Amino acid sequence: MSGILVHEWLSRHGGSENVFDVLGGVFPDAERWCLWNESEGRFSGVHETALARTPLRGHKAAALPLMPLAWRALPERDADWVLCSSHLFAHHARFRGAAREAPKLVYTHTPARYIWTPELDGRGGGVAARAASALLKPLDRRRAAEPVAIAANSAFIADRVARNWGRDATVIHPPIDVARFADARPTDETDAAVADLPRDYLLGVSRFVPYKRLELVIDAGVASGLPVVLAGGGADEERLRAYAADRRHPVTIVRDPSSILLAALYRGALALVFPAVEDFGIMPVEAMAAGTPVVGNAVGGVAESVIDGVTGALVHEWAGEDLRAAVERAVASSREACVRRAYEFDRPVFEARIADWVAEKTA
Repeated sequence: MSGILVHEWLSRHGGSENVFDVLGGVFPDAERWCLWNESEGRFSGVHETALARTPLRGHKAAALPLMPLAWRALPERDADWVLCSSHLFAHHARFRGAAREAPKLVYTHTPARYIWTPELDGRGGGVAARAASALLKPLDRRRAAEPVAIAANSAFIADRVARNWGRDATVIHPPIDVARFADARPTDETDAAVADLPRDYLLGVSRFVPYKRLELVIDAGVASGLPVVLAGGGADEERLRAYAADRRHPVTIVRDPSSILLAALYRGALALVFPAVEDFGIMPVEAMAAGTPVVGNAVGGVAESVIDGVTGALVHEWAGEDLRAAVERAVASSREACVRRAYEFDRPVFEARIADWVAEKTA
């Protein structure tokens, strides 16, 4: 059976891009489409929508009002099914020709957060964004009624799909390259980079943006008396440095680590502290693959991968004694149990489940 894979825009890095990459391997004969491709060569042979040929290419906020139109203006194609990888409007996709009547399936990373859950995404807080949200919600809900089936990347997102779109969703957790972290070995680069780090530290990893709540990683360090390493980069760095200085707590920042260095940072940490409310949370699984337990948020997708008291600790109150006890509980976790748990989210698990799901829903 011939199919079409659809994604939003394509960047060099990103969790949803990783899923799209794996989908291309599962369905190697499928044609691939995106809004525009700015992946710097990572993805080749992917067709682009008409938006890619306008000055709006690459300008996500400015192009947003036209994205639903772009997805409805796709050309004539012949396909037996269409699978959309969606975190904004990709599930609106409709081709002309035989593909228009083909079964459409959606793998959703989330219904658009800054439309449906702006409290979790600062991009939805402005006056213009709220006005656009009021107009786009009814349209988005109608388009979400079109697929013959929807899969969600976590039970947390499946619940959001039910509330926002009124649809049931099958949970298929995203693929993690577990071996890349479980089998990583030290190199000269990693040895030099970690030489000046504290011997025992708590690790926070993400983009430095407010909704990632990295100040709570510093709070965990204060509560447990352990130094903190923050890996990543972004506009929030100055605020995080000031936050640590106000609390007189040692924080080391490692800017934009390579994947090899990130594996070494995971491996050297006593625990990864991950306070963000995430749709699934790939980094906690990566950390567990490296044998490192996780202090994670009890709200969100992380609660589906981290087992409290076995591979880490889940936190409801990010302060005081609760936070100190959570760090202590996580650090006591078995590193072997962490690795075993990570393999439950390994790439082959996703590949088998998504292939079976597509076959079942398009039979």
